[in-house]
Amino acid sequence: MACVNPDGTLTRPGRAILNAMRQPATLEQVSTGSEVPLYRVRSVIRELLDAGLAAAKGELYQVTEQGMAKLDD
Repeated sequence: MACVNPDGTLTRPGRAILNAMRQPATLEQVSTGSEVPLYRVRSVIRELLDAGLAAAKGELYQVTEQGMAKLDD
């Protein structure tokens, strides 16, 4: 599942998950805050990390400045 559309905009789950990570959050908190099932959160976060839109510190995940810019698009 892609978190970024071919035109560079975020998919609905990608946007919801980044919004849920405005403050550092665990995977479970991201799932609850985004209303995206945990199994999908795991796969989307991997893509967001690879794209530089999210960062991980231990078990906490947070949107990066680059990710915030995408949310503002």
